[in-house]
Amino acid sequence: MAQSQTGRPQPSPTMRVTAAILGNALEFYDFTVYAAFATWLAKAFFPTENPSTGLLLSVATFGVGFVARPLGAIVIGAYADHHGRKPAMTLTIWMMAVASGMIGLLPTYSQIGALAPVLLVFARLLQGFSTGGEMGPTTTYLLESAPESRKGFFGSWQLASQSLGTVISGLVGLLLALMITPGATDSWGWRVPFLLGILIAPVGYYIRRNLDETIDTTEAHDSMGKVMADVVSNHWQKILLCILLISGATITQYFFLYTATYAINTLHYSSGWSMAANLATGISGVVFSLVGGLLADRFGIKTIALVPRLIVTLLLYPALQLVVTSGSPAVLVIVAAGLMSLHAMAGAAGIVLIPLIFPSAVRTSGLSIAYALGVTIFGAPRSLFSHGSSAPPAISCPGSGTSSP
Repeated sequence: MAQSQTGRPQPSPTMRVTAAILGNALEFYDFTVYAAFATWLAKAFFPTENPSTGLLLSVATFGVGFVARPLGAIVIGAYADHHGRKPAMTLTIWMMAVASGMIGLLPTYSQIGALAPVLLVFARLLQGFSTGGEMGPTTTYLLESAPESRKGFFGSWQLASQSLGTVISGLVGLLLALMITPGATDSWGWRVPFLLGILIAPVGYYIRRNLDETIDTTEAHDSMGKVMADVVSNHWQKILLCILLISGATITQYFFLYTATYAINTLHYSSGWSMAANLATGISGVVFSLVGGLLADRFGIKTIALVPRLIVTLLLYPALQLVVTSGSPAVLVIVAAGLMSLHAMAGAAGIVLIPLIFPSAVRTSGLSIAYALGVTIFGAPRSLFSHGSSAPPAISCPGSGTSSP
C-alpha cells in the first residue's frame, strides 16, 4: 500500500469509497427516516382533531429542512473548497447526529405544548443545513479518488449510499412494525429510529478520520470568500443548467420518499407493507445506482443520464394506475422497486456529470449550490403535496385492504 505524505499507509480507492458512502448513508438515513415516520410525528407534535391536518403540518416541517439546505451548501461547500473535503465531511456528520438526537429526545406537544413543534423545526433546520453541506464534499471526494476509467462507478456510490440510508430506515421501520404494537409505536417506538441515528457521529468520525485529502492545493483559493466570488461570477450559467438537470430527479426522488406515508394514509395498507415498500425502493436504488454508474463508464455518462429518465417518464402514469386499481400491497412494492431501478440509473449518472463540469477550485461549491437549490426549489413543494392524505394527481384510489406481509 502506498504511503501518504503523513507517513501513514495511503487508503486504497476501495477504502476511500467505503469511508465516504458509510457516512453518507448514515446522513441520509437520518434525513429520510423523518419522512417514513411522518404519520407518528404528526401525532406526537401536531395533535389536532383532523389527522390529515396534523400530517400536513408534520410534512410541512419536513419541508422546513429544505430552507436550510442552500445555506449549508454555500457555507460548507466553500469550506470544502478552501480547507478540504475531509474536514467538511467530518463537520456535517456531527451536525446531523445532534439533530437526530434532538428529534429522538424531544418532549411531545402534550408535555411542553407549543414549544415542542418549535424545537422540532429547529432540529429540521439543522438537519437541512447538514444535508445541504454533506452531498458536495462526499461526491467530490469520490470522484477525485476514482481511477479515470471508473469515475461513473465510483461517483454512483453517492446516490447508492443515499438509497442505502433508505434501506436502513426501512429495515428499522419494518422491524418496529413486526416487534411492537401500534400503540407502542405511537407512544415511544417512533423515537427509536432517531435515537439510532445518534450513532452517525462516532461511526462516521471513525471511518473518515484516516482518509487522505484529495483537494488540489495548487488550485485552491486562499479564502472561502474568494471561492464564492469565483463560483458566482464565473460559473453561474453552469449552476443554472445543473439545477434543471436536478429538477426531474428531485421530484421523482421525493415521490419515492413518501411511499410509506402514501401507502398508510391513502391506500390504507398496514405499516408492515408500507415499510416493506420503502425497503424495496431502497434496495432497488442501491443496486441500480451502481448499475447506472457501470453503464455510464461503458456507454457514456450523458446517455445513461437521459435514456432511463425518458423511460420512467413514459411508465410512471400507467404504473401508478395499476397500483391504485389493483388493491394489492404486493403490487405497490413491485411497481415502486421497478420504477426506482430506472430512476436510480439515470440519477447516478446525473450526479456524476454535474461536478465534472466545474474546475477543482470550485467543484464542491458548484455542485453543492446547484444540488441544494434544485432540491429546495423542486423538492420542498413536492414534499408538501406528497403527504399521505391524497392520491397522486388525476388518479383516484379505491379503498384497499390492510393485509400485512
